[in-house]
Amino acid sequence: MPTPLPLPLSGRPAVVVGGSTGIGRGIADAWAHAGADVLVLSRSEPTGPGAEALRWAPLDLTDRAAAQRQLAAATEGDLRLACFSAVHYGDRRALFGDAPEDEWRRQVDVNLHGLWLTLAAALPALRRTSEAGLFLGVSSEVVFNAGPGRSGYAATKAAGAALLNSVAQEQDPDDVRIVQVLPAGMVDSPGIRRRRPGGFDYSDYMQPAQFGAVATELALNASTEQHGASLVVDGGGKWRPVGDEAPVSQSRRTAS
Repeated sequence: MPTPLPLPLSGRPAVVVGGSTGIGRGIADAWAHAGADVLVLSRSEPTGPGAEALRWAPLDLTDRAAAQRQLAAATEGDLRLACFSAVHYGDRRALFGDAPEDEWRRQVDVNLHGLWLTLAAALPALRRTSEAGLFLGVSSEVVFNAGPGRSGYAATKAAGAALLNSVAQEQDPDDVRIVQVLPAGMVDSPGIRRRRPGGFDYSDYMQPAQFGAVATELALNASTEQHGASLVVDGGGKWRPVGDEAPVSQSRRTAS
């Protein structure tokens, strides 16, 4: 019986923060399917098809001291790939005056400071590798469009994108490549489903698995061409630079 060929990412250590569901899970599954040794850090353990290929450790980004220790432990060895996909949207869309302060603080802790903590832990580890490491950030169209009823989410995601853009300009892409990806439309995820009514039609929503192709391509291709780029992923799993065409706003009017 012939020896099976090694998988393209065979044995490469990877960390996905916020990889138990949603876009992060789609990326974690794709890297694991290509052979990477994927550790998911999240509040909930990955379940369902493909979960058996993922390692998991609990992480709560709102507990800053504990999160810092957990991220340091997860990145202390060899690391080739890292993804930050953790996000806190809020319970519902609400006007600024109706959004409680504790929701804003949680969005800052998860969406922005969580990214900062992950970068602080992952970048030194990614630079230690013999080939260019990859840091993949999951962005959003609100970075470019803002949005009524989503002020906290929009502000923290825009700040996170600016943080990654700034850090990308500081890095030598031969050491670490930093790339952001964002969906062209709404993505079907447990977080979205919690905020939709029963019987809602998700047929035109994107699926997390559609991010697998771009995540795998970026992991395999050590080219520095995409360093610092933001790539819009569409419902067919294809991607384009955000500068080619502005992402469509997913906001809707919120009555005052």
